[in-house]
Amino acid sequence: MGSWVDGRAVLEVAGVDVPLEVAASYRARTRGLLGRDGIDGALLLTPASGVHSFRMRFAIDVAYLNRDLRVVDVCTLRPGRLGRPRLRARHVLEAEAGAMARWGVRRGVRVRVRPRDEVMGG
Repeated sequence: MGSWVDGRAVLEVAGVDVPLEVAASYRARTRGLLGRDGIDGALLLTPASGVHSFRMRFAIDVAYLNRDLRVVDVCTLRPGRLGRPRLRARHVLEAEAGAMARWGVRRGVRVRVRPRDEVMGG
């Protein structure tokens, strides 16, 4: 995707399609997963190189992606933690703890983001 905008998309990883929310604006990135009890799919923060889990209600998997959407690193953050920024990261992918392993997201894997085929709610 060329220019990133807030909205819904699809994350494709190793042939698996995952519902994706894109947070490209400062406001959407700042809100992130705060106040939620979980997420169906994943959240892409862009641009971003680091995250925190302060005031979050659940543990998250965090994948750091470079500009080509290749995974630089993956870790799990419990609530109340500060994730160490990764120098080469340009985007950060967040999901509920355990989801990244199920989807095959690991260091060196390249993911793809594509527009959502069906438009819901306008």
